[in-house]
Amino acid sequence: MPGSADLAAALEGDVLDVAPRLLGSVLRHRTEEGTVAVRLTEVEAYDGPRDPGSHAHRGRTPRNAVMFGPPGRLYVYFTYGMHHCCNVVVGAVGDPAAVLLRAGEVVEGVDLARSRRTGPDRDLARGPARLCRALGIDLRHDGTDLREGPLTLTPGTGPERVVRGPRVGLRLAADRPWRFWADGDPSVSVYRPASLRRRTGPS
Repeated sequence: MPGSADLAAALEGDVLDVAPRLLGSVLRHRTEEGTVAVRLTEVEAYDGPRDPGSHAHRGRTPRNAVMFGPPGRLYVYFTYGMHHCCNVVVGAVGDPAAVLLRAGEVVEGVDLARSRRTGPDRDLARGPARLCRALGIDLRHDGTDLREGPLTLTPGTGPERVVRGPRVGLRLAADRPWRFWADGDPSVSVYRPASLRRRTGPS
């Protein structure tokens, strides 16, 4: 399939190298309602057993099995009984690294995204739960191969300047600067430190 080799190359290597490379990539979902595409502007890296903030820190479970590979799969989880978040599995098979897709700009299917979300256009995919809602992603898409089918990830041109800082809402390993975003992009989410009730990244 065209683009498969480019995607495979983009996902190779250490998660801290892969995560910023995903900025500018386009996640596109074709459904019966229509197509929505989001250009990624903010991501977070999670490094499996080496990362207390990762869902895979304590090993494999039915929930996190997709994280163990192969790379290029979508790992979707449901949090706090109301939100879906999605991650791209990266690196080698058996090493459960993943990149949380935190925010992006809707570049195709704006009207459909508006029907799924409320607020100004810059907020349509501004945050991991909003991004999933705008794209129509839920637990049915856990394990999806992003190289083909109705849900695909296409590498794109990255931003001129990438900024890094602490991950959002984590109580463990919160000081690691493993969040990457396009400097000055209005679709980047607002930073919030950890709280007792909220954790948006894999843990």
